Formats: sequence, structure tokens, C-alpha cells
Amino acid sequence: MKTLMLSAAAMALLAGGAQAADELTLQLKWVTQAQFAGYYVAKDKGFYEEEDLDVTIKPGGPDIAPTQVLAGGGADVVVEWMPAALAAREKGLPIVNIAQPYKSSGMMLTCLKETGITDPKTDFAGKTLGVWFSGNEYPFLSWMNTLGLSTEGGEGGVTVLKQGFNVDPLLQKQAACISTMTYNEYGQVLDAGLTADDLVTFKYEDQGVATLEDGLYTLEQTLEDPAMVDKLARFVRASMKGWKYAEENPEEAAQIVLDNDETGAQTIEHQTRMMGEVAKLTAGSDGALVEADYQRTVDTLLSGGSDPVISKAPEGAWSPVVTDAALN
Repeated sequence: MKTLMLSAAAMALLAGGAQAADELTLQLKWVTQAQFAGYYVAKDKGFYEEEDLDVTIKPGGPDIAPTQVLAGGGADVVVEWMPAALAAREKGLPIVNIAQPYKSSGMMLTCLKETGITDPKTDFAGKTLGVWFSGNEYPFLSWMNTLGLSTEGGEGGVTVLKQGFNVDPLLQKQAACISTMTYNEYGQVLDAGLTADDLVTFKYEDQGVATLEDGLYTLEQTLEDPAMVDKLARFVRASMKGWKYAEENPEEAAQIVLDNDETGAQTIEHQTRMMGEVAKLTAGSDGALVEADYQRTVDTLLSGGSDPVISKAPEGAWSPVVTDAALN
């Protein structure tokens, strides 16, 4: 009996002495899908565990604004597009970009060829264009300004249709063009029965007005804590390992995403196609933000004419401290 009691005491001591992994909460910009495959892969393959991290991944949705979640203390780090982050920063939220897994933009306008649109400079005027809001409209508004097109309608401008997160306005011909992502809604248009020959696409990247998407953000005060910087560096390092694994193993990554989708709304076919397109956007990134890409985003956002997304060049909106620690 004494031996058993001693063994139990020893086990309790060992359990108490074992350090729990550091907890970290990530808020995604949208629902569980291959757009965020790198994080799900990092969790599934044990990359976070290898960095002594216990990461909780919170899906987003149409009613969830990552900047608000961050401001309210609901997450340590969020995935957000830079236009929305910089707009929030100018309004007083001390949000900072700490890493940039997405190197390229997947945003584009997809138009019906039958509308006769072949060139944005000459053919958008007088047309109705579907645009996402909730922060996603900022690159579009900047683009229209560079084209000299009013967004108030009329012959010399465009009529903006506030688009839901679907492709119905194009299918129902309520708009000549709609907002799509290369990895998601464009595929939905094809799934609905239209072919690539029925469509004309204009990628923001090709038009010179692309802004950075799906960066990782935290609050300034978080970076004042060396322990948090260390935790975030381990998180970024493991996440980028997840992204590179996903790029090289798209079918497996798609299945991991599907396994984490609690809604049952996703399909393996759609997620595999999405992962193939997302891999083109994360390719070439080691997680560190390239200053030239940041500057291009700022310049685009400042070119909003009388209604710019931001009114002045931001200061302190990004920091290399986390990626420096993660990569070196």
C-alpha cells in the first residue's frame, strides 16, 4: 500500500512539474476553408506543438470583424487584409502587421463577356459593378479613383452594387461584373454553369492596384512584452512551415481543412481547387513583410481622391520584430 501511495504521489509531482504549452488564439478573416490552410496544417501536423504552442483557431464569418475581435481581446493575433487594418489604425486601434504569408493578391473583378467589357479604362463607365463591403471595398474604391470614375453612377461613373458573399448578381445579370477571389468565387461562377469563355477577368494585381491580403496582425502593446514576441515568433515559424507543407501537398491540406470544417458546407473538390490557387498567392513568402509591397498598398489606399481609405501615411503600422525572431 505504501509503495502504491508513493507511486501516486510521484506521478502527481511529475504532472505538476510538466509545463503546459503556451496558449495562443488566432482569429481568421473568414470561414474554415483552404484560404487558411497553413494554420490548420500546422495544427494538424504538430508544428505548433513542436514550438510548445497550444493554438486555438477561431473561424470568421460575415458578422465577424477581425479588428473588432482583436480590440475586444478575443484573440492574440488575427488574419486581416491590410486596407481594413490601416483604416482601423487611423481610427485609433493600435493594430500592427507582424507577418505576411500572402505575397500576392487574389482579388479580381469577373465580368460577363456579353457586356462588351474588354478594358477597365474605357468600358467600366455606365456599368453596374458588384463590390464587397465591410472593409473589402477599399481597394475597389482606390482603383476607380485611379481610373477617374465616380462611384455615384451616371454615364461617367459606375453604379456600385453592394454585393453579398455570393455570385448571384452576375448569374442573374444584375451586374456586369462582380468581386471574386481567384481561389473561391471565380470557381463558384464556373460551377454555376458559365465557362471561362463566357467571362472576362481583371486581377487587381495586374491593374497595379493590388493591396496586401491575409496578413497577421496584433496590437502594439502585445509587442512590448518579450514573452509575447517570443510566442508570436514561434507561431509564425510554425505557421509558415504549415503553409509550405500545404503548398507542396495541396490535396492533403484540403482534406485537413475539410476535417476542421464543423459546418459540413465544404467539399473536397472545392477545397482542393482553392488550395491550388491559394498556393500561388503564398508562394515566395517566408512570412516577412516586404516593404515595397507595404508601400504599394499605402500608395494605393492614399489615392482615393476626395474619399481616401487613409488620409495620411501611417506610422508604426508594421513591425519586423516577430519575423526577425522567427526567421533568424
